[in-house]
Amino acid sequence: MSLQTPLKVQKLQKALHAKAKESPEFRFYLLYDKIYRKDLLSHAYRLARHNGGKPGIDGESFGDIEGYGEERWLGELAQALKEKRYRASPVRRVYIPKPNGKQRPLGIPTIRDRVVQTAAVLVLSPIFEADLQPEQYAYREGRNAHDAVRHVHQLLNTGYTDVIDADLSGYFDTIPHAELMQSVARRVSDRHVLALIKQWLVVPVEEDDGRGGRKRTTRAKDSKCGIPQGAPISPLLSNLYMRRFVLGWKTLGLEGHLQARIVNFADDFVICCRGTGDQAMEAMRKMMDRLKLTVNEEKTQHCRIPQEHFDFLGYTFGRCYSPKTGKAYIGTRPSCKSIKKVCRTISEVTERRWLLIDPEERVATLNRILVGWGNYFSLGPVSKAYRAVDGHASNRLRQWLRKKHQQPGRGTARFPNAYLYDNLGLRRLGVRTRDFPWATA
Repeated sequence: MSLQTPLKVQKLQKALHAKAKESPEFRFYLLYDKIYRKDLLSHAYRLARHNGGKPGIDGESFGDIEGYGEERWLGELAQALKEKRYRASPVRRVYIPKPNGKQRPLGIPTIRDRVVQTAAVLVLSPIFEADLQPEQYAYREGRNAHDAVRHVHQLLNTGYTDVIDADLSGYFDTIPHAELMQSVARRVSDRHVLALIKQWLVVPVEEDDGRGGRKRTTRAKDSKCGIPQGAPISPLLSNLYMRRFVLGWKTLGLEGHLQARIVNFADDFVICCRGTGDQAMEAMRKMMDRLKLTVNEEKTQHCRIPQEHFDFLGYTFGRCYSPKTGKAYIGTRPSCKSIKKVCRTISEVTERRWLLIDPEERVATLNRILVGWGNYFSLGPVSKAYRAVDGHASNRLRQWLRKKHQQPGRGTARFPNAYLYDNLGLRRLGVRTRDFPWATA
């Protein structure tokens, strides 16, 4: 299944982006018919299919759709959109465990809704991309978390060492609908597109009632705030509302007056200042209050580099030491929290309940975890963190093998490192640093 954007869709996106860039005040009034265009809706289906995911409340899977006939299914969906008969279905609520023992709510829309939302994103993203600020790095083509980390690092090394490490309480759940729709309507005047987005904002949530049944709630509709986490439209809307803060900070002159620079990724952001952290903290609190967002005071901190340190996007920023000269410098390294998190994941996939699985399959799972983690944590002095993760992975795999084969002792004689790495093919992160000239710690 090809995920390359069809040429006609690319042409449409380029035209929308060029118009938005050329005319910052222009409002797009004919967009709805683009969403149910055959080529665009078909591409949206392929993207949704690639992302996978479980069925929504209707139980319909991709296999069911393909058994029914993909073209037939898409044709009926396009017709429902064209005739304005499409209605969003309730979202199925599931909970994902968090490291602190709490649970993060996640909404699973039906595949039908995911496809329509993806189609809307294909049309709207080029328009709003022209307006997003350069300090915003999440969910944007050609930008990623590494770019945000490098930006913060650069600011710290050019004197912006007074840092506000901010945290918002339930950002996605507290975005006010009225103000968010104002942000959308500033660029989109097509009432049918606006009506679609309003549907997705207020759909009921269905979840297990704890007694074997299901219950539906309408919290988003009742409170008039929140966007559904897990929906394809959510990243675009969250970026759009955060733009209000980032742009407002500059428009009010706070960036220049306080010499305070924002770096934002999704709902995370830091403000790097030149000795004006106290004023920046106060200004940030006032702005968030105006935006109807809540600052998490327990997790928001004001720190001074290099005497102190802070975490952002899984990295710790602060004082590091050169292993060769012992000289101190301001740098980044994988945070202790990130190391502990990946070690917990490694421990989970080497528990006793997986003893019936073949060793090769278990090693393949471990390798995916290790390589994915290593690809992300590849900035700054990573050798020490790599050694810790490598040691944990080899030890857990050895213990898993010992239990699987009912071997006494520690298993080092039967399953030495050479066997784990050479025979089973366990990946070793430590050897990656040979290609990292900065990773010498």
